[in-house]
Amino acid sequence: MKTKYLAVVAMVMALSACNNSDMKPDKAYIGPSSLQVEGGHMTPELLLSLGRLSDPQLSPDGKTILYGVSYTSIEENRSVRNLFVMPAEGGEPTQLTMDGKSIASAKWSKDGSAIYFLQNGQLYKTPYKNGKLGKRTQLSDVPAGVDDYLLSPDEAQLIFVSSVHSAVEVPADTDPLLSKAEAYATEDLMYRHWDHWVTEIPHSFVASLGNGVIREGMDILGGEEAFFQLPNGPFPDVADLCWSPDGRYIAYACKKLTGKQYAFSTNTCIYLYCPLTGQTTQVTSDGGYDTHPVWSPDGSRLAWLSMERDGYEADKVRLMVASVRYEEEGEGQCANPSVENICDVTQAFKYNADGPVWAADSQSLYFAALAEGVQGIFNVVLSETPEIVRLTADNLWFDFDAPFGVLPDGTLLTTYASMDFPTELVAVNDNAIQQLSFENEHLLSQLDSHDTEARWLDTVDGEKMLTWVLYPPQFDASKTYPAIEICLGGPQGTLSQGWSYRWNYLLMCHQGYVVVLPNRRGTTAFGQPWCEEISGDYIGLNMQDYLTAARNIKAEPYISGVAACGASYGGYSIYYLAGIHKDVYDCFIAHAGIFNEEHMYMTTEEMWFPNWDNGGLHEYAYQAGQVGPAGDGVTFGGIKQGGSPWSTLPKARRHYDNSPHMLVTAWHTPILCIHGGSDFRVPVDEGMAAFNAAQMMGVPSKLIVFPNENHWILKPQNALYWHRSYFGWLDRWMK
Repeated sequence: MKTKYLAVVAMVMALSACNNSDMKPDKAYIGPSSLQVEGGHMTPELLLSLGRLSDPQLSPDGKTILYGVSYTSIEENRSVRNLFVMPAEGGEPTQLTMDGKSIASAKWSKDGSAIYFLQNGQLYKTPYKNGKLGKRTQLSDVPAGVDDYLLSPDEAQLIFVSSVHSAVEVPADTDPLLSKAEAYATEDLMYRHWDHWVTEIPHSFVASLGNGVIREGMDILGGEEAFFQLPNGPFPDVADLCWSPDGRYIAYACKKLTGKQYAFSTNTCIYLYCPLTGQTTQVTSDGGYDTHPVWSPDGSRLAWLSMERDGYEADKVRLMVASVRYEEEGEGQCANPSVENICDVTQAFKYNADGPVWAADSQSLYFAALAEGVQGIFNVVLSETPEIVRLTADNLWFDFDAPFGVLPDGTLLTTYASMDFPTELVAVNDNAIQQLSFENEHLLSQLDSHDTEARWLDTVDGEKMLTWVLYPPQFDASKTYPAIEICLGGPQGTLSQGWSYRWNYLLMCHQGYVVVLPNRRGTTAFGQPWCEEISGDYIGLNMQDYLTAARNIKAEPYISGVAACGASYGGYSIYYLAGIHKDVYDCFIAHAGIFNEEHMYMTTEEMWFPNWDNGGLHEYAYQAGQVGPAGDGVTFGGIKQGGSPWSTLPKARRHYDNSPHMLVTAWHTPILCIHGGSDFRVPVDEGMAAFNAAQMMGVPSKLIVFPNENHWILKPQNALYWHRSYFGWLDRWMK
């Protein structure tokens, strides 16, 4: 199938044509790039210059879409996000703001006459009429800032997310005169998370609108719950809270654990909170992640996403629905709500559900799911035997998100992307799609087209594996080309039609490489058994899947050699393959890779991940007060740690005995090791240790450390240096 940047509507509406030409830009404003493409080829500079569209919101009358676009200045090393509107049926976009500081979380007022948004960590409101904004009013002055918010249906109240002090001690906690001292003290785990020391945690507060500037609110997690997080970290998402249609209740998801228990457990539960009385009703109890609660429009039902097993992050994501019943205690008062008839409406569905959205009649839900290599939109009608229908054809090679709006004729408004273009607005109706926005058409239309192929390869055990192959522009099978095989991170995830600003496959093929994307064991779009074959077996079939894909492409007469590249678990894959591949690969690049599994277990932060995947394969269990080993070879310090270096379980022993650092004497292929210095998920020591080992083995190698970046490389100039170094290393050894 030949894939190009799709232009369903013939007219191209570049941002330069946006109206509101009388609007004066702020002096620090960053606008769309006017970069000219040379020779039809994608470059890292072009990639970083693309506008990034996000967070679309449909107006209450269903006629206008509000959204934001971020533009980047490589020279200034920063990005700025501003607001736009466009007709829901498509048409010319109108730019609403040209600020020099980003605007986030824009939302319509209930009558569409105003827009709320965040800027500089505070909440604002501005009138809206005919594509123009009026005078802005600051609604909050919260000392710790507002990270996100949710308006109640009547706009009389809001939930706002802000930070509070955590249990991690800083010197000023014990002596105010030590305010300039820098240290962190703790007596429990989870003292750091992802890329930050946990001196603060997110809490959610309820406040009234219209009574002056908001400076504080009622903490949903008060008293004994002060050290829990709401929303949950490390990436707090306000979608874990939801107002009921009548505004009397707030459904929220929270992992009410701290310290070691928080580190080892994924047990996040659903709760109902009444702001009027402060009463909290627990909806779910046991199991893994329960997240993203969504009320039905009539308030009679609650839906949420759920994983069944505690301690396993890659369990099947189910869509749960329950009825809500109230025992009224008087007019205007909160009742005693009870949640009944909890049902998994995706029990017969083999894929993971995401982003549930209720239909207007409260009788069905829309959701997104990765299915057989691409993300589609599905609908489930609620009945005794729920019926699930795919609404986007499986031969549409795009990743569709869950809809943000449904028009009266049933048209779904959503966003989509592919390996060939980033997020754009799109309308979906009966498998017909109409692209609504063309944010980057003025840049991407300058690129030469290329071909993408879907290969279903035979694995060593007789299964079928989807492998995407991207060919360079002007590909000529009579010539030879180097190939890049991508080793997926996760380890659970999918190489679908998604767009990435870091691992960008369009950019790779435009540098003259054939790009190979195997959906090996552990990927999530092919059913739970395929996904779970990687847990406890990092060194097994999924590694053979990589070798299968590499040998398949290397057998083509037009391939001159194969490089393997990957990040996170993909980086682990690189370090492991370097010790077993013999001469299959010609070059390696590992970003944020796991090198020494024992060291990784003892230095990462969320322990449920290695405890399950390293061979534990059991649910969370904890007995407070126990010290040292329990004598069963699995329980230590009261925690069941079957995936630990000190476990006696056979799969755990096999896992650690075959850690990549144990195989360095077989390394002989050039390798580039890249790592972020603020990466607490896979600490930077892993990358340095791998590089040091390569140097001690005499293997051609290079180390790049970004001291202030995390698991990803996000700052524009750092990202540009990353891309240049990535292709510089590949060209050096593959061309």
